[in-house]
Amino acid sequence: MHDEFLCHVTAYGVCDGRRIGVPLGTYRAPTLALALWWLRDRASWIAQRLDPQPDAEHLPPGALVPVADTVPDVPMLLRAWCADPAQQERVAEDLAAGRLVRIATSDETTEYELLAESVDALRMQRAAPVLGIPVA
Repeated sequence: MHDEFLCHVTAYGVCDGRRIGVPLGTYRAPTLALALWWLRDRASWIAQRLDPQPDAEHLPPGALVPVADTVPDVPMLLRAWCADPAQQERVAEDLAAGRLVRIATSDETTEYELLAESVDALRMQRAAPVLGIPVA
């Protein structure tokens, strides 16, 4: 069982012809449950900022307009991922097995990526090449 997890959220876009990543948060979770909670919390946080309530106090009237049906609905996809127990279980199983988990979705301009990985698995990967060196 892997006990500690590194979690990252990044937004990627194109600037001056280059793909640029903007870190939106990092968390070193001491337990699997907290890693899952943090990933869901960040997914909800992104969804809320991309799709705020039209009557939000910080938005002037008429500031929000509907987008075309052809535009990918990133907030809906993130909220659906948060609410899907089967997907949450799959992520938990992958993390517990030491596998990297990547949840990503994008719209016309930006890709949103949530990553999580076991700190123990990272340590084992770093040590593996050292273990393969023959002793003279």
